[in-house]
Amino acid sequence: MHISKLRMPLFILATLLFGIKTYFVYRFMFDLSIENAMQEFILFVNPIASAYLIFAISVWLKPKKQMKYLRWTSLIGSLILFLNLIFYRNFTDFITIPVLFQGNNAADLTGSFLTLLHLEDVLIFLDVALIWYLSKQKFNLDVSLPKRGKIAATAVTFLLLAGNVVLAEMERPMLFVRAFDREYLVKNIGIYNYHIYDATMQTKTKAQRVLADGSEISEIESYLKEHSPDGQQKSSDLYGVAEDKNVIFVSVESFQNFLFDAEINGTEATPFLNDLKERKDTIWFKNFYHQTAQGKTSDSEFIVENSLYPLGRGSVYFTHAQNEYNSLPEVLNEDGYETSVFHANNKSFWNRDVMYDNIGYDQFYDEQSYQVTPENSFGWGLEDKAFFEQSIKYLQSQKQPFYSKFITLTHHFPFEMPQDKANIDQYDSGSKTLNHYFQTARYTDEALEQFFQQLKDAGLYEDSIIVLMGDHYGISEFHNKAMSQFLGKEVDGYEHVQLQRVPFMVHIPGYENGEIREEVVGQIDVKPTLLHLLGIDNKNDLTFGDNMFDENRKDFIAMRDGSFVSEDYVFTNGTCYDRESGEQRVEEKAEACQPIKERVDQELNYSDNIIYGDLFRFYNFKQ
Repeated sequence: MHISKLRMPLFILATLLFGIKTYFVYRFMFDLSIENAMQEFILFVNPIASAYLIFAISVWLKPKKQMKYLRWTSLIGSLILFLNLIFYRNFTDFITIPVLFQGNNAADLTGSFLTLLHLEDVLIFLDVALIWYLSKQKFNLDVSLPKRGKIAATAVTFLLLAGNVVLAEMERPMLFVRAFDREYLVKNIGIYNYHIYDATMQTKTKAQRVLADGSEISEIESYLKEHSPDGQQKSSDLYGVAEDKNVIFVSVESFQNFLFDAEINGTEATPFLNDLKERKDTIWFKNFYHQTAQGKTSDSEFIVENSLYPLGRGSVYFTHAQNEYNSLPEVLNEDGYETSVFHANNKSFWNRDVMYDNIGYDQFYDEQSYQVTPENSFGWGLEDKAFFEQSIKYLQSQKQPFYSKFITLTHHFPFEMPQDKANIDQYDSGSKTLNHYFQTARYTDEALEQFFQQLKDAGLYEDSIIVLMGDHYGISEFHNKAMSQFLGKEVDGYEHVQLQRVPFMVHIPGYENGEIREEVVGQIDVKPTLLHLLGIDNKNDLTFGDNMFDENRKDFIAMRDGSFVSEDYVFTNGTCYDRESGEQRVEEKAEACQPIKERVDQELNYSDNIIYGDLFRFYNFKQ
């Protein structure tokens, strides 16, 4: 039938095209996990309900303006979907309003952005082209309704949205109360309603600081005193083992534990680190987890510096850089340490120049401190070997003892490097990202080995302890199929959490009692652990982490999305697993994991309250 005889209002056609397109993108491009028929139905319904909400507004416009409105809303909606897809491929997450304010990072993401583009992405804009074409033709696809008809068309919107919310709450009770997982929100209410929810939350959190008072910090202080042990444990053999020594802290970009002892075509991916973790002058925590969220490297820095959890939305380094903190560099400054950061990137990236100044770093050696040439840079900038080599002169110029943090760059997504600098073959899988991952990891491993020798040659090695920590994951859930191939087993929820283990090694020259430790620990525990090793008493601090060497430490670490790992269990996406076997604890789920889950949610909320309310401004850390 000729389209001019269909007489279907264009806003109805646009709703169907846009809604079905969005479902297709959710299901096959985001590849959102579906566990049952109800979830599948909700995933199909919510984009149609959202599309109708947007396009039905056109009935209130004059006929000529209806077409213009439908053209531009379909284009803008498709761009929102497309940008979220690109973001998801990198971070396995969805865009939040705080992330949008991190726009000055975008210039450094150009190479990554191109890597994340797929040919099938053009499908996202096919319905836009059709709507654009039809709106320009004389098919009388606009609609002119009496006021009662317009009200009726609008009423359908609220019925669809109400039905969507009821189904979502049936499928996921308390969805909006415990909204740690944005994927659950998108699956249940759709990406466009999720963005409205996100805007509401942004308004709420902005108001939280204005309304905050000192009573809230008292409640949190009582909780921490009740649940945290005396982290100093001065009788411990390791208390003060590094007193008055320099601390060289290396944040190793995107490094995950599955790289250890891995081989590609018979060649070790990380031979130096494989050896270092087994040495008698190294303490390696093999069950150390990163706990970052959207802020990635800046989140890992924030957690280590403050022993607070990152925010679930955006980066604290951007959204709350001017808050009052009691950060690690501030504590060390008071104890006579010179503090510095070495990172060969733009000083404003992640708003570091502002945050570093606020939390007490004496010096930031950024991109301007290095000689960066086409010969010594690739990927995100200065290669790690040149970075460490050029940093030695600055280390030597510092007053001792010093605390110096290094942030590497080479092993960064998309993990591409000149093949003449690669000393290991690429992996062979369907994931270009995973294939490259081993080559940049090997390069960083070589750079670290050279750095240790450079420290010895500079006379700094013996008077220092060297801490190596992975900042966050490098291979996201988007590459689970390739990871399953590499690991030789399916990457389910349990395995995904286990893949969040990253290196944490404390190397102490001259120490002879190094060991491999089995405790479940995380980035939240780094600050009290370093202060323990340095023999610095900071008993008035308010932290959610514990000294890793404390026998009485709490037995779980919390992930930002509400997942957790304890000595006995792994909990994620509503499922409780046995930590050793990986088997689901279906019958014992409530009684086994629920008490810990309640503490996890409470700690995340308390930490959020501290940040959103800037509550440390009401607390005297020197009392």
